[in-house]
Amino acid sequence: MHLTACEPTAMSTAVVMEHPGDESLLQSCGTADSLASLEDAAAESTANESSEEESACAREVQTNTKAEQSTHTTSGATPRPDSLSLPTKGTELWTTHRDGEVKLRMAESGLGAETPLTVNQMFTSTVQRFGSYPALGWKEGEQWKTMTYSEYYKSCRTAAKSFLKLGLERYHGVGILGFNSTEWFIADIAAILAGGFAVGIYTTNSPEACQYVAENCQANILVVENHKQLQKILQIQDKLPHLKAIIQYKDELKEKKPNLYTWAEFMELGRDEPDTQLDDIISSQKPNQCCTLIYTSGTTGQPKGVMLSHDNLTWTAVATSQHVSLNDADKLQEVVVSYLPLSHIAAQMIDIWLPMKAGGVTYFAQPDALKGSLANTLREIRPTAFLGVPRVWEKMQEKMKSIGAKSSTVRRKVASWAKDVGLQTNLNKMELGSNSRKPLNYRLAKHLVFRKVRKALGLDRCTRCYTGAAPITKDTLEFFLSLDIPLFELYGMSESSGPHTITQANAFRLTSCGKVIPGCKTKLSNPDDEKNGEICFWGRHVFMGYLNMPDKTEEALDAEGWLHSGDLGKLDENNFLFITGRIKELIITAGGENIPPVPIEDAVKEAIPLISNAMLIGDKRKFLSMLLTVKCQINGETGVPEDELTPEAVEFCRKLGSSCTRVTEIAGGRDRAVQAAIQDGINRVNEKATSNAQRIQKWTVLDQDFSIPGGELGPTMKLKRPVVMKMYKEQIESFYKEVVTPVTPDNPLPPK
Repeated sequence: MHLTACEPTAMSTAVVMEHPGDESLLQSCGTADSLASLEDAAAESTANESSEEESACAREVQTNTKAEQSTHTTSGATPRPDSLSLPTKGTELWTTHRDGEVKLRMAESGLGAETPLTVNQMFTSTVQRFGSYPALGWKEGEQWKTMTYSEYYKSCRTAAKSFLKLGLERYHGVGILGFNSTEWFIADIAAILAGGFAVGIYTTNSPEACQYVAENCQANILVVENHKQLQKILQIQDKLPHLKAIIQYKDELKEKKPNLYTWAEFMELGRDEPDTQLDDIISSQKPNQCCTLIYTSGTTGQPKGVMLSHDNLTWTAVATSQHVSLNDADKLQEVVVSYLPLSHIAAQMIDIWLPMKAGGVTYFAQPDALKGSLANTLREIRPTAFLGVPRVWEKMQEKMKSIGAKSSTVRRKVASWAKDVGLQTNLNKMELGSNSRKPLNYRLAKHLVFRKVRKALGLDRCTRCYTGAAPITKDTLEFFLSLDIPLFELYGMSESSGPHTITQANAFRLTSCGKVIPGCKTKLSNPDDEKNGEICFWGRHVFMGYLNMPDKTEEALDAEGWLHSGDLGKLDENNFLFITGRIKELIITAGGENIPPVPIEDAVKEAIPLISNAMLIGDKRKFLSMLLTVKCQINGETGVPEDELTPEAVEFCRKLGSSCTRVTEIAGGRDRAVQAAIQDGINRVNEKATSNAQRIQKWTVLDQDFSIPGGELGPTMKLKRPVVMKMYKEQIESFYKEVVTPVTPDNPLPPK
């Protein structure tokens, strides 16, 4: 979640971008002028936060405390975790009350001792320093338009006064349902300035899911993008007693209804209102009070409202920006592209709060970004930092490989040589750090291939390419590393305001999610013989609690205030963190063997390029089995997987001598050549198994890939294991049916 620039180019006016230029040689390493459609690349995905948003609450480890009526677990005599200094009196470390206050986890020195700030204090500081710099950029037709920080802050204040005029009450929600835009940002910050809660709602939510969030946060106002999202709210508005107004920020209203406003009408409401009421509310706000709710995606039970304080947001932005040496705008303005769902903390931290801290500029991608247009936006904007969920990077990888396969023999050889050089040089750098020398062949490969790859991807100014929100395969990491594009992993969760550990150029290990942000602490709870333990967080980024859910909050925070992630991990001798599994996902076989499924699933996907998703089965079973899906085309409008294979999958089949072009020609073992190739890959994975219990005994290819619309994946592309178990119960049970021995005279039926 880090923004670092590599070229002194600030975009302070409407932008006209240059064409990426000659890419003829670039074809040799598989990059084209147009990248693959990214429609299924996190259709509603978000940033690794490797632990998804509900990970903390999924844990079953009991704490030693019980919820009290006050909803506070810790007493004034809270034990000191390691050397951290805690106040001994006053408020407690957590609350579930909407108007509650918490004890800030202040340190005695360093980043953890930074002065607490409200959102308004951080914003006004930036306006004073960088008021004339561009803050937000969006595309109208073929032209990019921008808004300065001064204009941005003024618009947020106007919107805040409009919210107050519409009746927004203190500590009530403003729900925002739509794709990323200037209006989304303004509504979010205005809700905070006006004393309410900013509440992002997933655009893929059903009307019922929207109703739950709006009820839970007692939303007075809902801000929707267009007619499609408006219809969801109109279906449920009679069930929302706190709702006072609806605002639609894109397109004209198709019909006028009471308390329904266009964005222009809404902004006019507060334009001439006096500032007194708003200023009084702003001056009464404290850094240790809640200002934002992040709702978990609810793969286990109802979503929980993660309460984030002003200090959670502002301190995390301050600490992260210092840790990654974020450039201030007057030195070199940082540039990011906003396209991941803003209902997720990762997108909010990267798109809203980090740029605000440093005076960076955020450009908005098109609503169809994940269906293909993101590639064009990246080439036009040329960000200084970019966060892609694993599926975005995988789609880029697949497209480059597909094009590379069609290149001439000479170009393929040049690309192969360059990638070998790139991978070895970067692996040496990883081990030796700045002491490693860059050989002449690396500099030649950079000139011939790497620079052109970056330019075609729109990453030529980007010194920080990040991956997060879900596990990424080692194959994808090595592919981009070979092209001199190291992907830096982020790890955190909604409950930690986003990032907890960060990989950096000078602190990089393949498959590690980096080192902890200064001012924060990590401990591994109940480590096993191999030093794998549950990852626990401490710091000012740790959330306040779950709104109205003391029991769930106590599951996430122990008696000392450590946040339990539900993830298993280990630290190496240099304090690099490696995620090794999840407690809730741990498979315990009938024989008592504890098996983390993700590493085995990743190994299968790496061994068999045809496979898109793999889910290991075996809890309370005699042996392991696996459900597989193959790579297929995704409907650009609905996000539903189609029967047609991707070009890469078709090419894979061709090399086996198979003529398959559809999923249904492969599923259920219908094609012998493909069946044999998958079994061969499974065998290779089994050969590396640490025990017989970890070998995959049976598997099947399903008729359709997993997807968000299908229900198998959550909004962050996280596998919903309980849902898949229920959906494919018949196939799973068939794995474990006893083989019936034929009845013969020599083998009579046993007596009943």
